[in-house]
Amino acid sequence: MVETRQIIHVDMDAFYASVEQLDNPDLLGKAVIVGGNPKKRGVVSAASYQARKFGVHSAMPMSQAIRLCPNAVILPVRMKRYADISKQIHAIFEKYTPQIEPISLDEAFLDVTGSLKLFGSSENIGRDIKHQIKKQLDLIASVGIAANKFLAKLASDLDKPDGFVVITEENKQQILDPLPVSKIWGVGKVKVNALRQKGINTIGQLRKAPKDILHSIFGDQTPHMLHLAQGIDNRVVESSREAKSISSEQTFATDINDRNILLNVLLNKVEDVAQRLRINDLEAKTITLKLRYDDFRTITRSSTFEYSTNITKTLWLEAKKVFLQWHKKSAGPLRLLGFGASGLQRIHTGQQQLFDEPEQEKQKRLDKTFDEIRSKFGYDALRRGK
Repeated sequence: MVETRQIIHVDMDAFYASVEQLDNPDLLGKAVIVGGNPKKRGVVSAASYQARKFGVHSAMPMSQAIRLCPNAVILPVRMKRYADISKQIHAIFEKYTPQIEPISLDEAFLDVTGSLKLFGSSENIGRDIKHQIKKQLDLIASVGIAANKFLAKLASDLDKPDGFVVITEENKQQILDPLPVSKIWGVGKVKVNALRQKGINTIGQLRKAPKDILHSIFGDQTPHMLHLAQGIDNRVVESSREAKSISSEQTFATDINDRNILLNVLLNKVEDVAQRLRINDLEAKTITLKLRYDDFRTITRSSTFEYSTNITKTLWLEAKKVFLQWHKKSAGPLRLLGFGASGLQRIHTGQQQLFDEPEQEKQKRLDKTFDEIRSKFGYDALRRGK
């Protein structure tokens, strides 16, 4: 008998804002917005649930967020602090399984199939993890449990904040069918509108719709969409003890088409990845931009350096170049923007330039200064210009 896979998706609630409230209890219960300087076209990185009630969401221009929620407490991003907390959360995960796929600092998939004999049911493991995060870090996680990644991630989002939802083979259609079609991965605004015109608004209606109608909307992706509507997803949790890449991405609550806002988000992602490379004594040979359109079509654009690097300016100039090339040829509203570094190696172990150029040495000293100041005063204490 084949053992049913058991996947847990853990998603920290309003992570950056919650860490700020953890470090300063006076902020508990208040609207907190974490992000860039509104005078420098900064964007929202995170918002507490109190701020979200006013319509504030991630990647929104900070100036707009302040207009919506004028009494909010505005704080800079402290990426090193969030990364430190994230490591502690992952240490809790590792007590239960080595099969961990991090998605970002605040969410991850865990395959606990091989851990059931040791720790009991996946539900027991999920509750233990949620309890340990609260007990050790005083933070709240929402947990979703299912037989695959699609359903587990969907489950973790169904009862936020402080959610705990288990989707089983027996209840999956009861949960899926009433949900809007937008809950299916790959169904963005364009597809939602096309389906609505055919009278298809829910996952249950999509599941029962004539295939020729669905094919006119999804084309070759129709079988995949029908599988998801039936709660079928065969992707595995991809984990590795040694990182093959370091990445940072942001999903937007509303699609963004403004080039300057997207560049600001990209710069934030590059700085995040560059700092994490340096913290882990790593350098990267290749950078990759991940761009997801409003219809969920996702593309990547990459570039490879001659020599490995973890210098922020080097990574940023190349990322900006790749972005502008994409923007010139294929610009469109994005619902997700990400930046990744791969081809990783320990510093000084790969091919090196014979002599460091003076400019490189200058940038290394600058990065060190940025890292030290941000560690003490917050991520937004210093900002690089685009």
